[in-house]
Amino acid sequence: MGVHEALCGAGPAISPSCERRVGVVRLALSEFRNYRSARLDLDAGPVVLTGPNGAGKTNLLEAVSLLSPGRGLRHARLADLERRQAGDAPPEGTAWAVAATVETRHGARRIGTGRDPAAPPQPAGAARGGERRAVRIDGEPARSQAALGEVVGITWLTPQMDRLFIEGPSARRRFLDRLVLGLDPAHAGRVAAYEHAMRERSRLLRPIDQGGPADPAWLDALDETMAAQGVAVAAARRDAIERLDDACARAAGPFPRATLSLLGTVEGWLDELPALAAEDRFRAALKANRALDAAAGGATLGPHRGDLAVRHADTGIAAESLSTGEQKALLIAIVLAHARLQRDLRGEPPLLLLDEVAAHLDAARRDALFERLLALDGQVWLTGTDTGLFMPLRAAARFVAVRDGALFETTLPSP
Repeated sequence: MGVHEALCGAGPAISPSCERRVGVVRLALSEFRNYRSARLDLDAGPVVLTGPNGAGKTNLLEAVSLLSPGRGLRHARLADLERRQAGDAPPEGTAWAVAATVETRHGARRIGTGRDPAAPPQPAGAARGGERRAVRIDGEPARSQAALGEVVGITWLTPQMDRLFIEGPSARRRFLDRLVLGLDPAHAGRVAAYEHAMRERSRLLRPIDQGGPADPAWLDALDETMAAQGVAVAAARRDAIERLDDACARAAGPFPRATLSLLGTVEGWLDELPALAAEDRFRAALKANRALDAAAGGATLGPHRGDLAVRHADTGIAAESLSTGEQKALLIAIVLAHARLQRDLRGEPPLLLLDEVAAHLDAARRDALFERLLALDGQVWLTGTDTGLFMPLRAAARFVAVRDGALFETTLPSP
């Protein structure tokens, strides 16, 4: 089934009435993860997905996350999203597809995305260059994934992010750019342009390390693009983190307040130089570092090496030194502050995808989380194995049981 067909695809369906709020009101999947075909018709209120581990709850969240630019909440290769049985390759001629109707404050928008069937699935370990993701918005092909950021903001927390503060910086950069994208939809295009120029520059530099020539004019052009886009990326991150740090400082409640700052050479230049002067310095550094970068196999300087630093505002303790529970609470506090900030700046709240969050909170923090989520007036998707944890949401949320790729509407008994 293609992107268009997925909008009206067959499969398990749940059909309530729909009111105009911010959120997904129809979601259709085809050949996606463990779903051959499935559909949810919803209102834009909270959605609670319950079921045993491995049933497909996180797969549904991942499908929603692909309504935004990037590789979704698992950062997966396109080929890995294809439905498979017992590790077998997908049937020839099929391609996964996700389609949705999203209610926004500006009206309903239709989004379709999936693996481009003209590009064959890539084997495990293959380079990503052969993968192509198709995107359609309101029935028309989008020029790039970046257009999705203009439609709706989406932010998520998953159990894999519990180690965000204690592992390497790459996951923190992805988290950081997701936060920036929610406030500045053009950020995705800048990041894509910077990364494309960086890959092309690295490819062109290889002959230098092997004693061969490279095209100086083309290298100059790529350095120019990296300098302009790289400083723009760093500036957008800097602006977003300053705003978010202020929003976190003003937050109140049982979740800890966070202080946020950026680490990185280019980011530091923006503290002392205007943007154009930072571009000049970055461009000169790229040119001077060509031999070094050729030997290293990539650029040794730039916002792709930046990092996000987080501390507990009241104690000053770095996030990586906090307990696992406090790290989780700090992450939730940042996401809640970001959602409020996005609502204020963009005029509507983001979609929040919270995978297995409730089970790791005590009752007081769990109730406080639900209260704040409802106050945002934006759709939140929550997953868990214990339906009873979500009893405070029984009057406001849609409850969907997930079992082996099948969906069943459920209702909770009155207390």
